[in-house]
Parts: sequence; C-alpha cells; structure tokens
Amino acid sequence: MTTMTSTTSSDLDLLAINTIRTLSIDAVQAANSGHPGTPMALAPVAYTLWNRVLRFDPADPIWPGRDRFVLSNGHASMLLWSLLFLTRTQAVDADYEVLGRPAVTLEDIRRFRQLGSKAPGHPEYRLVSGVETTTGPLGQGLATSVGMAIGQRFLSARHDAPGAELFDYRIYAFCGDGCLMEGVASEAASLAGHLKLDRLCWIYDNNHITIEGSTAIAFTEDVTARFLGYGWNVLRVGDANDVDRIEAALGVFRSTQGRPTLIVVDSHIGYGAPHRQDTAAAHGEPLGPEEVRLTKRAYGWPEDARFLVPEGVMAHFDAGIGARGAAARRAWQERFDRLRATAPERAQEIDLMQRRGLPEGWDQELPSFPWNDPSTAKGVAGRDASGAVLNAVAQRIPWLIGGSADLGPSNKTLLTFPGAESFQPETPRGQMLHFGIREHAMAAIVNGLALTKLRPFGATFFIFSDYARAAIRLAALMELPSLFIFTHDAMGDGEDGPTHQPVEQLASFRAMPGIVVLRPGDANEVVEAYRAALAMPRTPAIMVLSRQALPVLDRSRCAPAAGARRGAYVLIDPPGVAGGSAPAPQAILIASGSEVALALAAHDLLLAEGVSTRVVSMPSWELFERQDDAYRESVLPPSITARLAIEQASTFGWERWTGGAGRVLGMRTFGASAPLKDLDQVFGFEPANVVAIVKEMLGAAARPGR
Repeated sequence: MTTMTSTTSSDLDLLAINTIRTLSIDAVQAANSGHPGTPMALAPVAYTLWNRVLRFDPADPIWPGRDRFVLSNGHASMLLWSLLFLTRTQAVDADYEVLGRPAVTLEDIRRFRQLGSKAPGHPEYRLVSGVETTTGPLGQGLATSVGMAIGQRFLSARHDAPGAELFDYRIYAFCGDGCLMEGVASEAASLAGHLKLDRLCWIYDNNHITIEGSTAIAFTEDVTARFLGYGWNVLRVGDANDVDRIEAALGVFRSTQGRPTLIVVDSHIGYGAPHRQDTAAAHGEPLGPEEVRLTKRAYGWPEDARFLVPEGVMAHFDAGIGARGAAARRAWQERFDRLRATAPERAQEIDLMQRRGLPEGWDQELPSFPWNDPSTAKGVAGRDASGAVLNAVAQRIPWLIGGSADLGPSNKTLLTFPGAESFQPETPRGQMLHFGIREHAMAAIVNGLALTKLRPFGATFFIFSDYARAAIRLAALMELPSLFIFTHDAMGDGEDGPTHQPVEQLASFRAMPGIVVLRPGDANEVVEAYRAALAMPRTPAIMVLSRQALPVLDRSRCAPAAGARRGAYVLIDPPGVAGGSAPAPQAILIASGSEVALALAAHDLLLAEGVSTRVVSMPSWELFERQDDAYRESVLPPSITARLAIEQASTFGWERWTGGAGRVLGMRTFGASAPLKDLDQVFGFEPANVVAIVKEMLGAAARPGR
C-alpha cells in the first residue's frame, strides 16, 4: 500500500471514496469488460451508507441482526467488491462457519470478471460472502429486497420485545433507472407501500443514462409522484457527492414509520471522467488508458498507479463500519444469550431456522388419502391435496410463509387452521401472504423470504409461471429452498382454452439446472412430493398440480406412494412379475400427474387382451436422475424398449426415458377451449388410444427387419 498524506476526517472520507472509484476503474480496465460509470458516481453514497450508517460486522457477515444491502443495479458490482475488500469482510462457508480469510481480496479485484475470481461480473449469492442476493437482471434486487423486508417484519413480530430486539434490522437497496423501468420493481414497490414496510429503503441513482443514451428517449415519468402514489416516503439529495446530506437523508429514513423510503440521489455517471461525463459509454465499457489517467488526475490520484489502496483507508473503515458493526453484533449476541436462558425453545427455533433446518417431526401429521373411503370416492384434485398438506405443515413449521398471486381460493393455498391469519400491516405474524396479481414480484419476494431463512412458497396457475420465470431462475442460481406451487397443470381447466393450458412449461423448467420439478399423480403422491421438496434445504422446487379431481390410487394393488420421493417408481406390474413366476412386461407405460390414472386404465385393458405392461409413475425427472444406476435400471430395464410416455405437455425431452424405439403421447400443438372430456378425445388421451399405440409398437417390433 502507498502512503498519501491525509489529516482530516473529510480528507479520509474523500480518500476512501476515491479508493472505491479507482479500484473500480482499474478493475474494469484490466478486465476490458464491465461498467465503471455507476461505481464512480455512487461511491460517495456507498461509502456513506457503509461507513457511517450500515449495521454490518465484516468479521461475521451473516449474523442474523445485520442490516441487508442489495445492489440491484448489479452491473456496478465493482462497487460491492471494493467495499467488501476495504472493510475486510470475512468469508463464510456453506456450513455457516467464518473461515478466517477475506471474502474478496485485492487479487480477486485485479482478476475482476475472470474465472475463479471472487469478484465476478455481477453479485452472486453463495459465491461471495457479503452478497445478500444475486443481482443482474434489473429490478430483481429491488423485488427481492421487498421479500427481505417482509421477512424482517414477520421475524420481528414473532421474536422481538422492547429491549430484546433481535430482528430490528433494515434493508437498503441501490437501484438505477433500468431497475425502475422494469415492471417487477413496480409490482414490488406497490406491495411494499401497501404493507407499510418502513424498514425498507431504496436509493435511486438518478443519472438519466442507460445503455442506449439519455433516459429522455424512453423514461420521462415523474418517479417521485409514482412512489408517493405507492405510499412511500420520498426524499431527494441533489448531489451524490454530498456525504453529509446523504447521511441526513438516511437518518430521516430511519425515523420514518409506516412507509418505505425512496431516496432520489442526483448523480453524474462516470463522475470525474473529463470526457465521459453524462455519456452512456462510461456506463457500459472501460474508460480506456488515456481517460483513466485524466480521471485519476481529476481525483488528485497518481495517474499511473493501479489498484492503489492508500495508507489509512482500510483503518478508516475499521474505525467506522468495523467498530460499529462489531459493537452491534456483540449487543445482539447478549440479547440472544438472554433469550436462550429465558426461552430456550424460541432460541432453538431461531438456530434451526438460520441453518435451514426443520423442526423434528414436521411431517408427522401430514394427511393420507385412503382409496376406499367415501370422501375420496370421486377423486381428489392435486390442488386440494396440496392445500391439506400446506395447512398441516404450516402448523409444524412456524416460519413457513407464503401465498398466491390473487388465486388463493383456486390454488388452495389459503391457510385455514385455527389461529391462521393473513400477513398485513396490522397482523405481521400472519403466515399467509396476499401478493395480488403480481406473479413476477411474487417469485422474487419468495426468494427474498428464503434469503431471510424462512421457508416460503408462492402460487399461481402453471401457465403464469412464465411471468415469474426470471425470479425462479435466480432461485436455482442461488440454491434457495423457494417453493413454487402451480395448479391448473394441463388441460383440466378445459373451457378456459389454450391461453390457460400450459404446454411447454414442464419441458422448459426441466431444462433449468438446479431445480426440482414435481408433478404428482394422485393425492398421496402430492403428500410425498411435499416431503421431498421441503426436505431439500438448498434446492428450489416446483409443484405442478391438477385442477380436476384425480382418482386416489388403490395402494393395495399399486406400490406405496413413497416411491414418488425417488422421482419415478414401478407403480404396477402384471401379476407374477414381482415374484418371478411371469416373464418381464412387454412394454412400459410412463406417466406423470393426471395421466398416471390413464396409464393404469390402459394397463388393465391391455392385460385383458393378453398384453403385459408395467406402469411407471414419474413425478420428477430430476429426483429420478439422482438415483443410482441400479435403481434406475430396475424401474426402466434396458431390455424393455417398447416404452410409451404419456403427458399432457410438450413431448420435448421424453426420448431420454423412452429411448429410440419408444413413443410419446403428448402435445404438439396448443390446446383448445372445450370441456376436458372432449379435449382428451381430440388429443388422444384416452385408454383406447394408449392401447392402440402400445399394440402398434409391439407389432412393429415383431415385424421382420426390426
């Protein structure tokens, strides 16, 4: 480190700010990739928040009482990497242990955007300690921060008492014009205003520049009026370099009750760059060697120095955020130790929740659905079975929280057990959320709740998962246990027509890495699907459920539903196969969801005609893939090549399980508006058609030359 003379507090402030700026400039220039302008412009705001206000202990960056910082304009990631390095934020492993080494080193910054660096192109949760959520797709960080704020309010209502506050933290999010243009941010802001989330603060970098140029070409609305209409408190700081006014605005936020706060900060992107000020180029590309020298000269910085950290800068952060954060954490720990002594069961709940555990016996009171009971004689819809499960587990897992995008009665996600209530400003302990018709924000908020270590779920019709896809993808990237419940999974809503009948959604989510898709075939498979989903602490799950009643399978002749937890299992074989007294089946019928009952009906018809088939229920490709080779081959023996997959969805991908000689009965077009019975007939989802296809396969296989 190089010594640069500095004597006053304001000198140290400016020195720290310019260190953030020049580290960002040098990192982007070395990578020849990235966005230097926003870190340059927002460095004073970031410095003020972190070193003067933020309650965060770099020595223990995951203590539950910390403030949260979200960089929604994630392209400015060098801002965050500089802060994490300069504050000496420590690395934490997957077991939540502090490792005694920095989360981000100067070498990581030198290797910004390079393979293996802890300074990637956008903030990545899990990869770098101190990153509270993955950001990059604009607006996502803002919507996720609303989930964090809901989680804070819920936890505070459940656990805090005067003088014994454990969850009284605040959530700060940086954003730019792009974030506020994205609809997901508007959805989330509207809900945050309704819920009066007064510990949420968005700091808006009002620089009037995006990639294409001035925002005047596309974004001329009155942002202040919009947020006032949402019920937010709106403040303005006319100069992003005025650290005292920034600090004062943050003080107003902390004293505001009943409203979230938007602080509008006027800045010049690429501040200090003599020839790039107010240009889109400074936003989206390196400055270039000559501009770097001129900019450093404007900062009073050694023009040829690279990755310079002057003497005293890190000590200045140690004396600011380091000392303040350590004191806050110690005080928090003392309060938590008192709770452990006086209410050990509550302390144990917090411990368990923070490590993504579940209470012992959480699944002991899950419902079961007997096939021969009068109450199930007409079948049970997947959504109804799901509702029964949710009401059972919500009582056993007090930090399970969620709801629907205005479809609670239809998704069956309403919590109706004694004492259940909605989460509203007046009832912040409620486990039932009402997202309104905001599918995208719902999914991002669910992620924010999961990042708060709650076990959240969000629900809508399966077709509307397309609105939520970007946030679901981030759940997979972050390895969050977010649960997405989608009903109306195929053509069961008949008359609503193809606008409401999902076709390609199953295939598209199965193509998404890191997520488990579950489409259970009857009510008892729904129960087992929940057992599988909730037992995964670091994997998001998608539950795909029927609207219409499905037969409850007779488990006296079919295998137990517990097999669903392995992704696929042999539901039924011809008589004698299991005991070895009959030859192997001639064909395999593979189905998921509502088509499992169809496969069983065809199995019985074929058996009556002397054709033996095995029926395999396959609710989850991903869970089946996790099984060992021996199990997978026991379910789908390689020797049986006559295989028919049956699913009311796109046929894409099924050849993985049917093989080259197999067939797929699925959808190759969109659906139509008609009663389900008519649709099944038109598209061939009837037992007689399945029988015909199987016979055709077996006949073709028996012909000469095959």
